[in-house]
Amino acid sequence: MKEQAVLVTTVHRGVFFGYASVGVKDKSITISNARNCVYWSADVKGFLGLAANGPSSSCKIGPKVPKLTLTDVTSVSEVTAEATEKWEKSPWAL
Repeated sequence: MKEQAVLVTTVHRGVFFGYASVGVKDKSITISNARNCVYWSADVKGFLGLAANGPSSSCKIGPKVPKLTLTDVTSVSEVTAEATEKWEKSPWAL
């Protein structure tokens, strides 16, 4: 199955971007090429804005890791092509 770009949130208030080929199982999901959002600015319009439009230059996006398993998942959102492109640039505002 082809991997889909997703935005995952957790009960611990984590917000992560990556690619998943399967959904949540037992409140866990494994994503590849994963990044976390440490901070997003108001212009993003919330965590769903990160999935719809991607991070802005004011956001703090962590570096990529090859694979990440997240537990206590609260949501998985499909990420648009436009947003995926911005996530791949991994901005970190200074």
